[in-house]
Amino acid sequence: MPADRLHLVRHGEVHNPGRVLYGRLPSFGLSADGRRMARQAAEYVHGLERPVTALIASPLQRTRESSEPFTELFGIEPVIDDRVIEPTNVFEGQRMKRALMNPLNWWHLRGPEIPSWGEPYAQVVERMESAMRDAWTSADGGDVVIVSHQLPIWITHLAVAGLPTRHDPRRRRCALSSVTSFELVGDVWREVDYVEPASTAGAVDVGAV
Repeated sequence: MPADRLHLVRHGEVHNPGRVLYGRLPSFGLSADGRRMARQAAEYVHGLERPVTALIASPLQRTRESSEPFTELFGIEPVIDDRVIEPTNVFEGQRMKRALMNPLNWWHLRGPEIPSWGEPYAQVVERMESAMRDAWTSADGGDVVIVSHQLPIWITHLAVAGLPTRHDPRRRRCALSSVTSFELVGDVWREVDYVEPASTAGAVDVGAV
């Protein structure tokens, strides 16, 4: 029996005192506030009173830690799926404002529609779609939760809406610990909800690729 609904949950705030773009770098876990945000996201999904039968997470530390409240509330362990990981980015480990002031980096900005500074958007859409469809079809009914990252979730939203994937990263609608929900109707994904259940006032959110 396939799933009934699929929720893409973004991780909580990351401990990032250097305010760098952390990408796939190791050892970037949640801050204390980030753990609270992740808990609020899990409590929101739990409050929907819908059974959650599958929990999937990106292999990065911040997403695995954000999946922990779901394990506590629903009693299911996360399955790690590389397909829902953060995209690659040549600016990993750098502060973006400083990096963009360096003329040697301007070459990486030549193709924003691809984008030329990291993993192609089309590839992100393809791997997210593959992971979502596999999770949907293999679920034992109920809902599926996938804990992922800002760009993969936002790109999935754009693709499902039939919108161009080229976008301004500063204008993404994908807050920390937000929940974007989908249903598969026939063979077509449909976005059914977007909520921001976590309190993010004063949060530091500068490391997303």
